[in-house]
Amino acid sequence: MLVPLVNEPRDYAWGSTTLIAELEGRAPNGRPEAEVWYGDHPGDPAVVPDGRGLGEWLGEEGVATGAPRRLPYLLKVLAAASPLSIQAHPSKRQAEEGFAREEAAGIPRDAAERTYRDDNHKPELIVAVSETFTALAGLRDIDATRRLLAELGDAAEPLAARLAGSVPTPPPPGADAPGGASGRVGPAAESLRDTIAWLLSGTAHAEVEAVVAAAATAASEEFAADLALSRHLNDAYPGDPGVVVALLMNLVELRRGEAIFVPAGVLHAYIAGLGVELMAASDNVLRGGLTPKHIDVAELLSVLDPTPGPPPVLRPTRNATGLERFAPAGIADFALLHTRVGADAETEVALDGVAVAIVTSGEVEVEGAVTGIRETLIPGRGLLVTPDEGSIRARGTGELFVATPGR
Repeated sequence: MLVPLVNEPRDYAWGSTTLIAELEGRAPNGRPEAEVWYGDHPGDPAVVPDGRGLGEWLGEEGVATGAPRRLPYLLKVLAAASPLSIQAHPSKRQAEEGFAREEAAGIPRDAAERTYRDDNHKPELIVAVSETFTALAGLRDIDATRRLLAELGDAAEPLAARLAGSVPTPPPPGADAPGGASGRVGPAAESLRDTIAWLLSGTAHAEVEAVVAAAATAASEEFAADLALSRHLNDAYPGDPGVVVALLMNLVELRRGEAIFVPAGVLHAYIAGLGVELMAASDNVLRGGLTPKHIDVAELLSVLDPTPGPPPVLRPTRNATGLERFAPAGIADFALLHTRVGADAETEVALDGVAVAIVTSGEVEVEGAVTGIRETLIPGRGLLVTPDEGSIRARGTGELFVATPGR
């Protein structure tokens, strides 16, 4: 069965006033449009033709059609015009424990101070749809960060000393011992955790101001883009310690069609651009700066994986027909298929279970392999494909993304 889906853009303040409107071929409405959700998450379920939310539809009819009562993933179109908060997401175990703890405490699920709004983990990937997509993802190799701090001179010495491990600081009360989501860590990771704890502790105002001021005037060939971003972030969030946390992170400039994958515990922040995002069906966020919203430093540190390394770029596999599959290792919740449908040939896409399809350009007719039902996709519309179809055939001209469970 093929079930058309629609949804309204969410108006988060960081959203673009133009990118989603341009994608959908309509005039901007003047308001920020940040995300369009094509899933059944109760926070904003997609809508089926009879007006029911997708979660309601799956609950009432999903078993009869071979679909699960809940999708294991959430597919989104994301459009950032200004920086999102620096954040990390919990593992499945951490989410279950945190959700149970906050439920027992009686914290309303929509409360500003609520951290765990559901009991699921939230690994996620994003594929650039705009010509470039800018993000911060993961903590940079510590030797490179020390080179960056050296460019800032005396102002960065207190920060550099902590990264050298010479000024150990215990985590705030309630935080786990070093290791967080990934167990015991090495000295470089431990010093990064210590440094982030200090920056977010509320006791480092003077040092944050000094580093930000130095970054505003510093010149560096190696780190020119990082310093330019620091100035941009401080314009958006003056005095926020997240501006300095960002200087510890990998700056990633994706080109169209490239992707990053963010597993549990990894700090990240999307900065600017249009992308297709796929994640486990969750809305659990632990923030670490660049936001006026609630930040629970101890809880962030308890889930943080402070291991430094290269940007978490995700390479797809590609079959003989050009179909790409973005599938993070060890993630059973989701995989993302991507192909460009051409006018001169039909494209067949085999599916692993219940699927949600969207297009980001053109017009593509999708046909269920078993039922023969046909639906036309244009940007702004989605399509649920129940597992009994097994595969779909796509015709027309456009760029097609299909979310499925992972393997």
